[in-house]
Amino acid sequence: MSNHGDLPEELRSFNYSQVDVFAERAMEGNALAIFTDARGLSTEEMQALARETNLSETTFIIPRDEAIEREHGVQVRIFTTQEELRFAGHPTLGTASWLYWKHPVFKGAEQITLDLPVGRIPVRFSPVERGQRGVFGTMHQNDPSFGHIHDPGAIAEALGLTVEDLDPLLPIQTVSTGMAFCIVPLRSMEVAARLQIPYVRAQTYLDHSDAKFFHCITRAEAASGADWHARMQFYNGEDPATGSASGCTIAYLVQHGLAVSGQAVVIEQGIEMLRPSRIHVQATSRDNSISGVFVGGRTILVAKGRLFIP
Repeated sequence: MSNHGDLPEELRSFNYSQVDVFAERAMEGNALAIFTDARGLSTEEMQALARETNLSETTFIIPRDEAIEREHGVQVRIFTTQEELRFAGHPTLGTASWLYWKHPVFKGAEQITLDLPVGRIPVRFSPVERGQRGVFGTMHQNDPSFGHIHDPGAIAEALGLTVEDLDPLLPIQTVSTGMAFCIVPLRSMEVAARLQIPYVRAQTYLDHSDAKFFHCITRAEAASGADWHARMQFYNGEDPATGSASGCTIAYLVQHGLAVSGQAVVIEQGIEMLRPSRIHVQATSRDNSISGVFVGGRTILVAKGRLFIP
């Protein structure tokens, strides 16, 4: 039987952890791999490792001097299987949660700030409840920007739907809090259940729009305990929970009078994938602008290991 001692000496090893984000229980929510000390890895190696984990996203913590981390936050890079992202929600929350458990200085801190390409994103943690696994954190996303209002006919064609499948009373609009999503309100849960976005057709539309991805929403069933139901399908398949899109969604809901300013709203996602997620959001409307976009959920540690590369 082989062991680590059998590995060639020239291989480098990197520790990683895996967490479930926006999960009420382990094996739910959106899985995230976190390489806990990425010093010495090139961008190309990080991208290769993200392909190796084959999750929606993989993050890489780049430790710096304590004084720099206190002033600017902990530097983190985020990759999908195909590209580096300037911002993504579940990687931000999941990585901050790992730092809450393990960082040599910030362990157990009430707030931890990540230094991302979009800027400093603070994550605040609730006291750990007795008997509950994991930790509940809430990130403060950047203030939203509102983009293009999309033509329903063009969107229906791009998503493989009919115009009748879309909510006729609500606009289809691009919103960004660091990542631009086309928010698409669907007519019903029945439409959401049969959503199968044709990737090539959808990507062709997105390539000529101001949005990076589609995020489809509809009102959740009353018995679910959630207010809104969401699905996000993209080049890596389907995302069980999309924190960046959820920030855009609550900004959209408040902007269009579908949620009250400051109201706590729950978005469910991942139901169709058997990876149920609970995303807690709120946003504030003041002086005809939206701010105070908060996105929260529970993160649970499920695995840790070591990966070897040349």
